[in-house]
Amino acid sequence: MGETRRPAVAGMFYPADPAELRSLVQEMLGEVDAEPQPAQGAIAPHAGLVYSGRCAAQVWGRLVIPEIVVIIAPNHTGMLENPSGASAWNEGSFETPLGAVPIAHDFLERVEAHCPLLRHDPAAHLREHAIEVELPFLRLLAPDALLAPIVLAWDRWEPSRELGAALAAAAREWPGDVLLVASSDMTHYESADRAARKDRQALAAVERLDGEELLAVCHREGVTMCGRAPSATVLEAARQLGAQQGEVVDYRHSGWVTGDDREVVAYAGVVLN
Repeated sequence: MGETRRPAVAGMFYPADPAELRSLVQEMLGEVDAEPQPAQGAIAPHAGLVYSGRCAAQVWGRLVIPEIVVIIAPNHTGMLENPSGASAWNEGSFETPLGAVPIAHDFLERVEAHCPLLRHDPAAHLREHAIEVELPFLRLLAPDALLAPIVLAWDRWEPSRELGAALAAAAREWPGDVLLVASSDMTHYESADRAARKDRQALAAVERLDGEELLAVCHREGVTMCGRAPSATVLEAARQLGAQQGEVVDYRHSGWVTGDDREVVAYAGVVLN
């Protein structure tokens, strides 16, 4: 497999041409009417950029991005070798049309030392899109940043709590700042009104930084938030690092693009401070 993770969805989820991709992402970031601020964490969507990119831009464009950026995503493909379900890629780089993003190897080693659930598991990353789609924003805004990519294949609170605590411990030990980002869409394939009602309940838990309640709401109410475990993990880590609240900075759905509100995928952008 080598140390370079090649793009899996370039030309499908976003333009493969570097000039076209750069122009699109710059246009989306240009719509952000806020100054970048430091944050403990964030939640950003990961659909095709034509659908969710403007929501993601409203998150990334509000962040002061430090040297280390952790992006935690759900495992959509079901591919993995680590039986715990916590899959890092801790060598080399992630290649993008806008250039390679180097891996934060030393930081990931520190997280692994605190959490034996997490292991180097390239199989989980090879076809997964949910980290890759965030990287054009990272490359344009912070080309020198290092990436700590993690994919999760669980849907339970206890391992989310354990990994969140490990991330917080590693971030406290690190000599510089660390940004924690969960990659997640919200409700899938329901009417826009029904999706909004369900998502309000999930986002209420997010605003309180309550990862355990977020998972409980999603299970109880059938909220098909694909990155609920990554979000719960990031909420716990951010809370332990001193964050006080989550701020929903954007909410929209695919019907804004298609014009069809009958069956949408919804997207939320959240900043954790």
